Amino acid sequence: MINRNRQLLCTWFIGWDLALTAAAWVGAYLLRFDTGWLPIESITPDFILCWRLLPLVLAVALVSYHIAGQYHIHRLRRFREEMVSVARGTGLMTLLVVGGLFSVRSPYESRVTILLFSALAGCAVLTARRISWFSIRWLRTRGFNPSRAILVGTGRVARKTALALSRANWMGIQVAGYVEDQPSRWTDDVNILGTTNELPRLIDQHRIGHVFICLPLSRYHEARHVFDVLSQTLVEVRLVGDVPDFAGLSFTTTNLDGLPVINLRESPHFGLNVVVKRAMDIALATAGLIVLSPLLALIAVLVKITSPGPIFFRQERCGLNGQSFQMLKFRSMRADAETHSGAVWAKQNDTRRTRLGTFLRCTSLDELPQLINVLKGDMSVVGPRPERPVFIKQFSKSIPNYMARHRVKSGITGWAQVHGWRGNTSLRRRVQYDLYYITHWTPWLDVRILAMTVVKGLVNRNAY
Repeated sequence: MINRNRQLLCTWFIGWDLALTAAAWVGAYLLRFDTGWLPIESITPDFILCWRLLPLVLAVALVSYHIAGQYHIHRLRRFREEMVSVARGTGLMTLLVVGGLFSVRSPYESRVTILLFSALAGCAVLTARRISWFSIRWLRTRGFNPSRAILVGTGRVARKTALALSRANWMGIQVAGYVEDQPSRWTDDVNILGTTNELPRLIDQHRIGHVFICLPLSRYHEARHVFDVLSQTLVEVRLVGDVPDFAGLSFTTTNLDGLPVINLRESPHFGLNVVVKRAMDIALATAGLIVLSPLLALIAVLVKITSPGPIFFRQERCGLNGQSFQMLKFRSMRADAETHSGAVWAKQNDTRRTRLGTFLRCTSLDELPQLINVLKGDMSVVGPRPERPVFIKQFSKSIPNYMARHRVKSGITGWAQVHGWRGNTSLRRRVQYDLYYITHWTPWLDVRILAMTVVKGLVNRNAY
């Protein structure tokens, strides 16, 4: 059984981090100079220098890992946080080691060895932590090392928090019950332990380690009283924000001259992320156009010979920051499809479609020319689908947060599309999924969406 004392777990991680860092330091020397895998163009430093510098390296590593937050241990820690902290710790350690070697004028100079050491240390530490956390969470799901929690409130937020803790059983946090000050809000399907004034007694009685304040936005003024009551205890206290699902909000905190500032809407698409996103778009679009060029040529010929009119259909759409561009598609309808009707939604069994167009739309093959839009920079491979200006004016007035979709480039495929929210489906649900994508974007999420598009996104019953 894992000891509840967090210091024991912290000691475990420190021990493994230092042991693996030492192994990486020695291993880098052996890989560089003893294996013969890499050419040696300078004098090989004595192996004794590697051992003499090891204490300095370990001291620098411990300081770097601590600064990077690798020993900030808590039950809600996510693997993404672990990856970021290890990357920061390893990077800082490498810089300090290089600076230390320079300051002591050590003859141990090998840039390749330092790079090997950094890579080996980062991979080894991250792997060991992943295995450790996997083991710990596996034990927690089977009832080892449990921790109990009380939820303040009994409304929607409290119920959802209880459900989330139940699903995330790897945290090992069990809900002991609720506390509520307003009797009219009490219900029979929850375990009410008492009122907020009784929290100190309840915490001792039920051996509580966590308190989650789950009050609705209209009752946030009561949180101050709860904090005052909990000042008599040593439990961990967390405030659960009262926001709807997929609200498009991403909570991050910054400091403004000592004042905590909470960011409610901050897109991850900035700085280096923009460069990564654009590089992925160029690479994928270029590869797609090259690989699919025979198919594109075949479709172009079929469009031309099966119905009169141009091969491509150009339509004004709005993308990043609401700026308009001409989106390309293979023409799937008659050339005069909107001459009399104007801008209208496509509908099932639409008589304006050509025979080939019906197939192209159902398989999404008509969207392939948008790879050219991606190369031009108008669109991204993955992102919210672009909409026509005339519809945007309508939707922005009736659908909350609709314009937030334009904080990123529009895409050929997206999180909403691979979940079936395309065509004549719920616009509100589509916007919710688009906002989720924007606030949770990572390169890996794009890869996941592309994989889902290939598996189930090409043929869609709502594409007509």
